[in-house]
Amino acid sequence: MAKNRILIVDDEPAVRFGIRDFLELQGYEIEEAETCQDARHLFSNSRPDIVIADYMLPDLLPRLKEIDPEIPLLVLTAHGSIDLAVKAIKEGAEQFLTKPIEMSALQVILQRLLETQRRHHKHLASKSRRVRQAIDPFIGTSSAIRLLADQARKILTSESPVLILGETGSGKGVLARWLHENSPRAEEAFVDLNCAGLSRELLETELFGHQKGAFTSATSSKQGLFEVAHRGTVFLDEVGDVDLQIQPKLLKVLEDKRFRRVGDVIDQQVDVRLIAATHQDIGQLVRQKKFRDDLYFRISTIPLSFPPLRKRIDDIPVVAQYLLDKVSADLGRGQIQLDDDCLKALQAYAWPGNVRELRNVIERALLLSEEKSIGLKDLNFDGHANLGALTLDSRLTLLQLEKQHIQRVLDEERGRVEKAANRLGIPRSSLYQKIKKHQITMPKA
Repeated sequence: MAKNRILIVDDEPAVRFGIRDFLELQGYEIEEAETCQDARHLFSNSRPDIVIADYMLPDLLPRLKEIDPEIPLLVLTAHGSIDLAVKAIKEGAEQFLTKPIEMSALQVILQRLLETQRRHHKHLASKSRRVRQAIDPFIGTSSAIRLLADQARKILTSESPVLILGETGSGKGVLARWLHENSPRAEEAFVDLNCAGLSRELLETELFGHQKGAFTSATSSKQGLFEVAHRGTVFLDEVGDVDLQIQPKLLKVLEDKRFRRVGDVIDQQVDVRLIAATHQDIGQLVRQKKFRDDLYFRISTIPLSFPPLRKRIDDIPVVAQYLLDKVSADLGRGQIQLDDDCLKALQAYAWPGNVRELRNVIERALLLSEEKSIGLKDLNFDGHANLGALTLDSRLTLLQLEKQHIQRVLDEERGRVEKAANRLGIPRSSLYQKIKKHQITMPKA
């Protein structure tokens, strides 16, 4: 493992020798400079891990910080005073020591500075990795996705709750994480929970935690997600499924920033931003008395609607290639392309599972193909027949592809419009309109 490199800058040879002799015994690699010019040259060429410098050398600190502001500076002086220390720190010094130097104190300070620097580099690497791995929720140029992107960017600094509306698989979770990663809370926790299918008891303890002995199986205390996410973001997916008895406690968190663990008698303070999402019509749930109106009004302070993939057909080629590049990179496959017939088939499909289904189709095609291009024969739409069986070619228009696909689904469903509409992911009324527009022959049941 490489040794940590220390640059010592002092015009007194005895001081440099004393520090060098001690630090080399501690395993450091040492370089020395007597003048500011020598110091700047060594600093530029060798990039030390830490600089130990005499403060009396004129303009040294600002010059070094101009070259590399990330390298810690430890300042030495024979004339210690509070005013001098404050001035040195304002000029960029991380620490300040007076001469004669206590070598044990110097060693402690160096270890602390190096550990801080390691944590900083680790943080930067982690942040860079998150940026590389993050999925852009706004891929495409359609007016629907551009409008969503514009709305989302306007609320990044807001602390108000956000409600993301959209069909299953459209990208609500990706958008929620993007909002967190680009908010002032980005360095804090992002905690998510899918509320669908959870019992009232399980959901309550997951959100708010419980005290030891609160119920039979509570053999120890447990933190809830709101505690874990303190100062960060909580994302509740399928919030429309939250039990009516839990909803008042959720409202209390939003209104008062307070909650109580199950089995506890003391409220706890918490600072979180809530992002919720649902594919349901919560307004309808409110009218049916299945969702509290006061909670609905609170969580929907900022509503965002994620458009379904079938409403932005022109975006499908770029979204598909983006996902293909991601999956291909994960599998180490290099650059893979989608051919023209494949793209037309992707645009003709209704995508009831939206972007999530598109990713599944792309990943399946990539795993089963060894070619450098994904073609029509490689596509299989979540259990439905391979589209290679369709008589599609590059001469067909998008409308012709749509007609052919609708005709096929209607044939497979033996003319049952409601079932065909569900498979196509469109309302029954829209399917009737397309049948009329394309003059499709209805099969006999």
